[in-house]
Amino acid sequence: MALHFDETEFANRRTRLSAALEEKGLDGILIFAQESMYWLTGYDTFGFCFFQCLFYGKDGRMALLTRSADLRQAQHTSNIADLRIWTDKAGATPADQLRDMLESLGQRGKRLGIETDTHGLTYKNGKAIELVLEGYVHLTEASEIITRLRAVKSPAELVYVRKAAELADLARAAAERVAGPGVDEGAVLAAQHAAIFEAGGDYPGNEFIIGSDRDALLCRYKAGRRVLSENDQLTLEFAGVYRHYHVAQMNTFVIGEPRQRHKELHRAAREALDAVENTLKPGKTAGDVFEAHREVMDAHGLEKHRLNACGYSLGSRFTPSWMDWPMFYAGNPWILEPGMVMFTHMIIMDSDTGTAMCLGRTSLVTQGACEPLSKASLDLVVK
Repeated sequence: MALHFDETEFANRRTRLSAALEEKGLDGILIFAQESMYWLTGYDTFGFCFFQCLFYGKDGRMALLTRSADLRQAQHTSNIADLRIWTDKAGATPADQLRDMLESLGQRGKRLGIETDTHGLTYKNGKAIELVLEGYVHLTEASEIITRLRAVKSPAELVYVRKAAELADLARAAAERVAGPGVDEGAVLAAQHAAIFEAGGDYPGNEFIIGSDRDALLCRYKAGRRVLSENDQLTLEFAGVYRHYHVAQMNTFVIGEPRQRHKELHRAAREALDAVENTLKPGKTAGDVFEAHREVMDAHGLEKHRLNACGYSLGSRFTPSWMDWPMFYAGNPWILEPGMVMFTHMIIMDSDTGTAMCLGRTSLVTQGACEPLSKASLDLVVK
């Protein structure tokens, strides 16, 4: 088996999950989030939107229902012994086969949690499951249980997180080396991905963000490339990824001579990032972190140019997004703990002047001050 952690690590995760289920009064949980399956068992795949479910009982028993295409994937990458296949055919009914599996595991009448806040369970499949399990088991929303366990990283996980941070720095260095007037955005992307893959990294949970000129004010990837001009701006958001663990960075490079507005916005972004990182401490809430961001941004008159969130947790995530809970937005009561890995991004998009300025990096929450995981400079990058 190609497992990235030893049995002691997986046993500890099972113990923590069983305790959480006991606390919630649940007999087991129906797991649909791919990152939950990966965390609990090592199971590593894609295409999970079609239908697959991992049952975990609070006694530690597990069984996976998946497609035939994933049988050998599960055998090779996970520690799951009980593998069941639902049949791909016209009129396939995987929800019915899930009930059959639960019947064989003695779950009739039990109280089961279910993960619904995940890309691994479509609305159509969710409705089918509710229909076939109505009156058979007692289903309870349980999307937060494993998410909260995953948010605090173990020492073994932090080894991979630190490797991902090294890869992010390599990707940043590659972008700085390549970017400049007359360079195609595709060359920058290619250099970043090559740096990560050549150093043993993995695909990210979502596309890298890249945009120049007007597109530097976008916060999402879009298709299409352009060549950097003599005086330009280039926004990049990317992540080093190792064993699916992500460490992200975000920057706006200035191509040519920086405008005065670039310098003003960079000072504001740097000040806001300092304030946010000073708030990344145990006992603070995710809402407190956002408030630190808001206070600085608004003091600089940037309320209409900032976002209503300033970051989120990172870890082992799968497509279509590397973002994880908790997120930093107003009033979020999630309390920070040591071992959490948090990406904080100061995104300023001044549409009035067409000026972008973004600055972000990933930090580890410790017992005291947070530990920035990337070594790249926070100075304004001018190419």
